[in-house]
This record gives sequence, C-alpha cells and structure tokens, in this order.
Amino acid sequence: MAWVAEHRLASAVSEAGGFGLIGAASAPPEIVRQEIRRAKELTDKPFGVNIMLLSPYADEVAHVVAEEGVRAVTTGAGNPEKYMELWKSAGIKVIPVVASVALAKRMERCGAEAVVAEGMESGGHIGAQTTMTLVPQVADAVKIPVIAAGGIADGRGFAAAWMLGAEAVQMGTRFVVARESIVHENYKERVIKARDIDSEVTGSSHGHPIRCLRNQMTRDYLKLEKEGASFEELEKVTLGSLRKAVMEGDVTHGTVMAGQSAGLVKEEQTCKEIIEDVMNQAERLLENLQEK
Repeated sequence: MAWVAEHRLASAVSEAGGFGLIGAASAPPEIVRQEIRRAKELTDKPFGVNIMLLSPYADEVAHVVAEEGVRAVTTGAGNPEKYMELWKSAGIKVIPVVASVALAKRMERCGAEAVVAEGMESGGHIGAQTTMTLVPQVADAVKIPVIAAGGIADGRGFAAAWMLGAEAVQMGTRFVVARESIVHENYKERVIKARDIDSEVTGSSHGHPIRCLRNQMTRDYLKLEKEGASFEELEKVTLGSLRKAVMEGDVTHGTVMAGQSAGLVKEEQTCKEIIEDVMNQAERLLENLQEK
C-alpha cells in the first residue's frame, strides 16, 4: 500500500471503526513522522504504521514510531525481532505479517501481540501459501490472535476467515478505491473493472514475487523474466512504476498493485460504507450458520 495508505486513508479507516494503517514503505523517517502527526490531526482514534523491513530507513522509522507513540506496528518483508524491545517499551503493540507457521511461532515467542497471516492472494509482495491453507495452520500453531489477509474483500471473506480461526481481517485492495483514497482515478477504475483473470505475479524468478494487475508493464517484465534477465535489468522496468500508477494514473506502464480480490470490488465507497458492508454481510452469514 505504498503511496496509497497515507494519513488521510488511515485516519478515515479508524474514524469508520476499523484500524487504519499508514504504509511507511521506503519513505524517509521525517516523512513518516509527518504522516503520523497529520493523521493525529484528523482522528483521535487509534491507528498504526506498517514498516517494510527491507526499507533502507527501517532503523530510523522504527525509532520514529516509538517516539510518536502510535498504537500498533505491523511489519512486512523481514523479521522485526531487533525492534521488539524498543516498541514494547513504548507501549506499542507489535503485529508482524507472516507467510509461514514457523515465522508465526517465532514472532509469538518474541512477544508479538498478534500476527497477520497473509496468503498469496494479496496484492504487492506475496508468499507461497494461500489464505485458505495458511490461516488455519497459523491459528492452530499460536495462542495469540490471528488476523487473516489476502483475497478478502467482503463479508463472505470475513466470515470464512472467522471460521478458519482468525479473529480479524486485514483488507487492502477494496480500500484502494475508497472515496478517501488519494489514488488516481485511473487506478481506481482499473481495480473496479478488474476481472477474475486479471491478476499477475512478477518477480518470481529472483525470489521477490509481486502481485498486480496485468498490463503492458507486466507483459514486458514477464517476457524479460522468461528470457533470463538479471535482477538489475528487471528492476529498471519497475523503478518508480508504482508511483507512476498511483499518483500519475499511468495504468499501462505503471505497477497496479492489487490482490486477487480485485474482481470482487465493484464500486467506490467511503471507508464507513465499506466497513459497514463487510460487517453487516459477515454478521448475517454467521447468524444464519448458527441457526442451522
């Protein structure tokens, strides 16, 4: 959710009853600090920050979130163990994103308050297991709460995640098209018009698979991958491409990150409408199940 999950969207999600996250991605520490403070101006509800541990600024951003006193930190693309003591001493709940049972168990031992079990259906960087198989195995393996992510866009996905052992869900793709999202209208339209077969994975050849919607960029990238292009050559294809899509609206040559749930996203709504839709549908389904 780099370039997407900034202070306006995060605060709007929290105001609507969810738990909003600012995506730090590869942003410098002072930009992250600015985003946190701007979110605090828009909401008095709790929100958090997602830190991509591969970021060159990860160490500095880790200290920024502690200094700014955010309520929770989620982490991706790495192991957050070395920051645990810092964050916990600041009263921050640590919720790592995991793609395996082994990492979930390790995070529990290190003091994580919960884990996000994210399946390969999600947008952006992905693991190898599906949400359907990963969530119940993680739920069986740890005692801390499990949050399901990957391929969830409505109340049916929420109810399914609940039945698999999750206590909450994390959603990204549906919120990309939220009315409060700053994403370019071309990007939103591309997600809304996406079909079930429009999802593509690039980067598998060098161990960093990324799910996005197919376009000219993905075709060019996959052609180079098939020809055995080096990591450096492939990086040139995607350099700045996410920003190009999100901010400039170039959905032909930019990277349109979205999960396989894009085919379920049919309209632009406010964050409040999205959350109410998801929760109302999930509650009806779970109530019907109890009555049977």
